[in-house]
Amino acid sequence: MNDCRYAIHPDHFKELDSDQLRNAFLVDALFEDDLVCTTYSHFDRLIMGGVKPVTKSLPLPQLDSLKSDFFLQRREIGIINVGGPGKVSVDGNEYSLLYKEALYIGRGTKEVIFQYDKNSNPLYYFNSAPAHAAYPTRKVSLSEAETVEMGSLETSNHRTIRKLLVNSVLPTCQLQMGLTELMKGSVWNTMPPHTHDRRMEAYFYFEVPENQTVSHFMGKPDETRHIWVKNNQAVISPSWSIHCGAGTSNYTFIWGMAGENLDYSDMDTVKPTELK
Repeated sequence: MNDCRYAIHPDHFKELDSDQLRNAFLVDALFEDDLVCTTYSHFDRLIMGGVKPVTKSLPLPQLDSLKSDFFLQRREIGIINVGGPGKVSVDGNEYSLLYKEALYIGRGTKEVIFQYDKNSNPLYYFNSAPAHAAYPTRKVSLSEAETVEMGSLETSNHRTIRKLLVNSVLPTCQLQMGLTELMKGSVWNTMPPHTHDRRMEAYFYFEVPENQTVSHFMGKPDETRHIWVKNNQAVISPSWSIHCGAGTSNYTFIWGMAGENLDYSDMDTVKPTELK
């Protein structure tokens, strides 16, 4: 199952109604039984994907739209397991991934196979971006992540940020990934919000409790819109857009970035009082 989303100018963005906004930016079908689902965004050519092996192992497919001999011929990929314990085979080498552990795979890798396990039910989320160099495959556990706490319960944004696939942990070409966990009683992520003109971002929301939801905010700071997001859904965020959200409960999300700048702190912060 493959999808494609085209880039949209901020002036066009202002004219979109709710359905058009969701069709352009919401990725709501990431996991289907025994399928590799991909969404190709023309914002920095990022691919978001989900893999749900139920009865068989699933290879990373060769997509005709990439015009390449194999998926990673000119790309890198980051995988984070959001299900039970699983394994990923990379050119014959097997890597075990526990819940929330990450795997980076560099350009030139020919075979990536997502293993199934009927007892643990692994679930794999991935981001892929064009790559100019080949860096080694590496697994990153939560203990190896660069971890910081931000916010406070008083402002409803107390959260733990785990930087998994970033250049302070391992070399990548342009892809960066990590996850942010909201503490109980906190609902706001990335608040105060920001933009970063040199890279786009994608948010994948999970650990959203049953019957709860998250309102994801995007758009230029003076022209914001929102998209209601359910568990295991993602939102594409252009470089000109803020990205933040508030849930009806606490939750976790994976952030993935692609662009020309690997400096995590390269962002233009927006004061909450400046939002419109």
